[in-house]
Amino acid sequence: MELAVIGSGYVGLVAGACLADAGNQVVCVDVSREKIDLLNSGGVPIFEPGLEGLIARNRAKNRLSFTTSLSDALANSQIVFIAVGTPEDEDGSADLSHVLTVAKQIAQTARHAKLVVTKSTVPVGTADQIRRVLAEHSSLSHRVASNPEFLKEGAAIADFQKPDRIIIGCDDPESQAQLERLYAPFNRRERRVLSMSVRSAELTKYAANAMLATRISFMNELANLCDDLGADISDVRYGIGADRRIGPHFLFPGCGYGGSCFPKDVKALARTARDHGRPLEVVEAVERVNAVQRTILVRKATAVFGEDLSGKRFALWGLSFKANTDDLREAPSLYTIKELTSRGAQIVAHDPVAQELAKALELPNVSFAQGMYEAVQGCDALLICTDWNDYRSPSLDRIRQGLSGDWIFDGRNLLSPHEVNDAGLQYSGIGRSG
Repeated sequence: MELAVIGSGYVGLVAGACLADAGNQVVCVDVSREKIDLLNSGGVPIFEPGLEGLIARNRAKNRLSFTTSLSDALANSQIVFIAVGTPEDEDGSADLSHVLTVAKQIAQTARHAKLVVTKSTVPVGTADQIRRVLAEHSSLSHRVASNPEFLKEGAAIADFQKPDRIIIGCDDPESQAQLERLYAPFNRRERRVLSMSVRSAELTKYAANAMLATRISFMNELANLCDDLGADISDVRYGIGADRRIGPHFLFPGCGYGGSCFPKDVKALARTARDHGRPLEVVEAVERVNAVQRTILVRKATAVFGEDLSGKRFALWGLSFKANTDDLREAPSLYTIKELTSRGAQIVAHDPVAQELAKALELPNVSFAQGMYEAVQGCDALLICTDWNDYRSPSLDRIRQGLSGDWIFDGRNLLSPHEVNDAGLQYSGIGRSG
């Protein structure tokens, strides 16, 4: 099939490259000339394992191209995916201005009727708004469907190519059949396509992210209780995760969730529910818990060093909100840095991938080290904010020799409390203090 993907950010690039790899002809379009020039020169504007090679392979086979021209992208396309951002608005709702602007541009530019599919995460009812915009600005009989993405940053290629499920939201048989044909190559071993109404598909995306965020916040609250009770959250996690009704996924406590999805999607779902007079109290609690958890390492540090951190110097490992991505959006590290520096502390940060993006933020009282061990030199303590593999088995001797103090605050429970203590250091994790 011939496809257009509008928006060459995280979702658009991964979807476009993977659909091209399945044999389709894909044109990705973006308003950013800088981004398109980078892609056409062989670069990739985001870090995602495997994506650069996937794009290069499909460009070489002339199945994937990039342009700033919407008319070129729409000329031969049968299906048009909208994959632009839906950032959080001031009231917590999803800002649909980019989505609706693209819908208007499609209506004004397309010369043939299209199947317009929302790949962006959008609230229930967005498809209805898109239909109205298309009808207002075009006499063509465009159709609208929903096809939300369920990609984990750091594992997006595998998630797209071997998905747990493919959600197709359609209100007409023709659109459903067209999208089921498109995704047929992903159903060779088992049927993964779940077809439903557009509104059900739109809600499914939010419900999935809210459920995962709920598990994280629940475990974070339980871990904080473990600190008070003298229990070990790691043992508790294994114990409840062995129950098949619960399972082991998303039971890892830490210093809060971040990224481009969970924070804004939880808020947007809560806002939608409130707007309909049916508040989701569990979801709202999830967001409140996470807002507090993002600064758990600050509370642990001030319990040791006091509220006034003037003259203190902390090493911080990990800036991205999770490993295997350079995404800094809503990263717990940034909240930690803000709270520490507001109390007078100096930060020396290290991240194997996101460091250059963090430098561009020009964070006050923050410097950056080329290596993880260089970061700890002369620091009073080490804080770990991201679960990069680089940090899982460090030389505790080098850390001890580099630090002027002796504390490690492990926000991802990467290290063994006993091994840290045996190395002559003091350990404080999330629900498992040494």
